[in-house]
Amino acid sequence: MNPKTNKAKRQTNKIRKDDMVLVIAGKAKGKTGKVLSVLPHKNRVIVENIMMVKRHTKPTQQQQQGGIIEKEGTIHISNVMVKCGKCNKPTRVGFIRLENGEKARICRKCKEVIS
Repeated sequence: MNPKTNKAKRQTNKIRKDDMVLVIAGKAKGKTGKVLSVLPHKNRVIVENIMMVKRHTKPTQQQQQGGIIEKEGTIHISNVMVKCGKCNKPTRVGFIRLENGEKARICRKCKEVIS
């Protein structure tokens, strides 16, 4: 948190939507799931079937039935690690320039390009 602007410092785009991640801290430690969305201004991610929270909702025009709905909560981006598709291990993410000039993410363990 930046004390002057009262905003969280954004981390780089190392984790993206549809990445497979491993939770490394918190009550869901050790679980894996697919990233559904990234909230870069809050430094948080929503991971499929991890950190399920209950919301009490009223009936509305779109949702006729009210009640208690379970949905995914957010996890801080520092508490997840990307799983490499090739070596299937949690890894840090590095960046490399390809021959065509594009910037790509790579696995730090096996040096394979992460899609």
